[in-house]
Amino acid sequence: MTEHSPRVLIVSHGHPSFSLGGAEIAAHNLHKGLNKVGGAESRFLARVGHPVVRHSGTALMSLRQKGGDILYHADDYDHFLVSNRNTEELDRDFLRVLRDLRPDVVHFHHFIGLGLETLYAVRRALPDCVIVITFHEFLSICHHHGQMVKTGGTKLCHRASPADCNACFPEISPARFLRREHFVRGLLQVADYFVSPSQFLVDRYVEWGLDPSRFIVIENGLDIAEPVPPRELLTAGRNRRGRRSRFAYFGQITQFKGVDVLLDAVARIPDKIWGDDAQLMIFGGNLERQPKPFQQKIETLVERAGNRVRFYGAYQNSEMPRLMRSIDWTIIPSIWWENSPIVIQESFFHGRPMICSNIGGMAEKITDGVDGLHFRVGSSEDLVDRMTEALTNPRLWEQLRAGIKRPISYEDCARRHLDLYQQLAAEKATKKVPAAALTA
Repeated sequence: MTEHSPRVLIVSHGHPSFSLGGAEIAAHNLHKGLNKVGGAESRFLARVGHPVVRHSGTALMSLRQKGGDILYHADDYDHFLVSNRNTEELDRDFLRVLRDLRPDVVHFHHFIGLGLETLYAVRRALPDCVIVITFHEFLSICHHHGQMVKTGGTKLCHRASPADCNACFPEISPARFLRREHFVRGLLQVADYFVSPSQFLVDRYVEWGLDPSRFIVIENGLDIAEPVPPRELLTAGRNRRGRRSRFAYFGQITQFKGVDVLLDAVARIPDKIWGDDAQLMIFGGNLERQPKPFQQKIETLVERAGNRVRFYGAYQNSEMPRLMRSIDWTIIPSIWWENSPIVIQESFFHGRPMICSNIGGMAEKITDGVDGLHFRVGSSEDLVDRMTEALTNPRLWEQLRAGIKRPISYEDCARRHLDLYQQLAAEKATKKVPAAALTA
């Protein structure tokens, strides 16, 4: 890295203007943070695909209203190998970006749709460039959407192997899974360093075969101005204030998110505990894209829960402060491990205690009895007990709220990354063999 402010290229599998996933937001927040705190010049490249219409003759597009962000159109993608089949456009258009920008650091926040070949393209075009990868789930390890959940049910997968993966996908031989493992891991080795928002995810990748000395845990940063105050409680009777009885779920409604577990729990809570003031508010969408049996299951559970549940549909990330004003508790009932859902940081930023499944990144980020409550993953009965505790212990909410630590801002996140880039560049410079030594 030269004496000038390092040039950084942040690469993402999606742009927040088109896709509002947590990884896309985290990547763009890092880009904004690097430019705001100074000490680096950041550009942002995001993959887009159908239904976004590409320009004829080139994969490159611009998003002018976003300050020069670059879009790279890629649709010819092999999901099994996490590979881009269109190597011709990589060699022409992706390399054109690298040669024009000459970044000192290329930081991949994902390579879905772009393909692992982009790592090799960077190394080939810019041998001295620092390459960093942030992992957001287990896609490199697990062909089942990176969830590490067994197919055909909800059984958690604790360790991937060609034989175990073949049991989930009988049509794919163990030999093909072994080739996938070697291919993916081999291209990941091209990177200089790996970032993870959770130690849990680091441990999984180390167990899979990546070098633990090349990992660092840096939480994703939030771009929120101010926390909202607690929900105002109205008087519920003579000398008695209302309860902290508003629960909320934020996120996609998919088979892995545990919304069915949550709905089942809400329906099971006795009337005398639930009362007239309690409410479960669900903010999320995409149910219509799920398998029909799951849609029918959700519809049945909603009918059982009745007016205890209200659906508000999908939301924009910018709406979160306003939505947080009307709730007391956030619930994450996921049946897969998760890594670092952005809703954890958002809830903690606004001082809302959380109730979560007792596994993975959720259990790491939310401390049982300190800033939230854990329940046994997949157990609606255990979730009933935790929600009952929240509804019947009038001091619990304030106690847990007092234990919440404020999450890092996107500026602080950018500073930590900048420190990492500079450290890696310095290490790379000391290892570089002098030209005279090569000719000796």
